[in-house]
Amino acid sequence: MKMNFYKSASFSSLLLVSSQAWADGEAAPVGREGGMSQTLIMIGVALVFFYFILWRPEQKRRKAAEQQRNSMKVGDRVTAMGLIGTIARIQDNTIIVKMYDGAKVEILKAAITDVQSSSEEGKPEIIDSTK
Repeated sequence: MKMNFYKSASFSSLLLVSSQAWADGEAAPVGREGGMSQTLIMIGVALVFFYFILWRPEQKRRKAAEQQRNSMKVGDRVTAMGLIGTIARIQDNTIIVKMYDGAKVEILKAAITDVQSSSEEGKPEIIDSTK
């Protein structure tokens, strides 16, 4: 037990001596020289990065999608949640889409992911596989 006491006493005396040396300024620890200004600069750089990499492209994508939804007209082909159909009627917040088999489905305008104008050339031909 005496051995453990001496080990702990020597460790605590080492800490005491090293803290006195730091207090005298002989071996001062390396500190941060930039302080608060460096932190604020890094936060500013991060905010600028997020704006140009994330927020701005997302705003452009949303604006383009909204413009595409507002330009829809009866007869256009639309894709919503994997469903493809032709617009039969446009309402305030929804549209009625006529599917290939004649079924009509009401879909929210916000769910529309793609609009192909009815005047576009090169429409994909639908092949009936039941024949």
